[in-house]
Amino acid sequence: MVRLLDDDEAMETRILRSVGDGSVVAEPSIPTDDIDQGWVWVDILVGDHETAELVELTAGLDFDALAVRDAVDDLDLPKLDDFGHHLLLVLHGLRQERVETYEVDCFAKSRFLLTVRRIHSPALDALWHRVQDSPELARGGVDELLARLADVLTRRLLAVMDAFDDRTEDLIAKALAAAPDLVADLTAVRADLAAVRRVVHPQREVLDLIRHSTSPLITEAGRRRFSDVFDVASRAAQNLDAARASLAEILDAYRGAEARQATDVTKVLTIYAAIMLPLSLVAGFFGMNFPNLPGIEGDWGWVIVTGAMVAIATLSLGVFVALGWMKRPSGRRAGAALGRGLIEAARAPAHIVGAAYEISSMPLRVTTRLVRSQPDKPEG
Repeated sequence: MVRLLDDDEAMETRILRSVGDGSVVAEPSIPTDDIDQGWVWVDILVGDHETAELVELTAGLDFDALAVRDAVDDLDLPKLDDFGHHLLLVLHGLRQERVETYEVDCFAKSRFLLTVRRIHSPALDALWHRVQDSPELARGGVDELLARLADVLTRRLLAVMDAFDDRTEDLIAKALAAAPDLVADLTAVRADLAAVRRVVHPQREVLDLIRHSTSPLITEAGRRRFSDVFDVASRAAQNLDAARASLAEILDAYRGAEARQATDVTKVLTIYAAIMLPLSLVAGFFGMNFPNLPGIEGDWGWVIVTGAMVAIATLSLGVFVALGWMKRPSGRRAGAALGRGLIEAARAPAHIVGAAYEISSMPLRVTTRLVRSQPDKPEG
């Protein structure tokens, strides 16, 4: 379950160090010696009132102090800041159990990566554990590691579109049937799409910037990996725009179906009125105050007239049904319905270089299964 760090919880810090040959070890503290090979990844889960502790912890890393403070104090959309000797890349991922995004601030130097976040991240946790088990993921520089992190975060956002595609047929069927709970469902889906759309487009622009960056911190291999992530973000942005158009079309179909149902009800009422019209004429005719009306003095006069009225009504109903002008209107359920959005996307597994890792709860349990995807491009 994704949760914010409570005020009474201490700031959580974990450290990984790659020694250059693909092996990764966990470190108890941030290394103070010069790193001449491999990289160091420091991941910090910080609370809302721990800005001072974060600044003190990172004081010796020579990162921009204002940017470090903003990682806790401000909520930023995806962006890229180049400070010369280090980069700040702000990315967003999809939370677990609900369709909302969270911020991950990534500070990158030549051999050092610092990630700062305010909530537990299923995507980052999956990559963190997988890097320790797969030497091929630990190879390369900090820029390639950062690109892998951007990839797993962006693919989690793309899961929203997969959930929408799975729900499209259901929404269309409800629209054509003028289901009363469709509007609530559309509202929930639109809110989920809007929550993701507000970060997908900025994240795509940021990935475009970093893949064309001339910073010496980004190698050619890193640019190729960021180009792959940019393609994923572009696909997510295009699918989000198409999803908005699909929602408008589904709403138009619902309005048309609802108008058709209203027309059917009006038609039935009109037919009922047409049936009652000759009966009212007969009743009005024999209700006139004249003594010489046919059958008015006979004992069976009212029976004959009543039988004639029943025959007229039966014949009218039979004609209308035979012509297809009359049918039973579809019923509606009373009461308001809460819309079901795209919660399946928040429960989707994180995808890392062709494998899917399903995060169930903390502590993290990683399950690996093969999926159909394109293999990684060769290193270098």
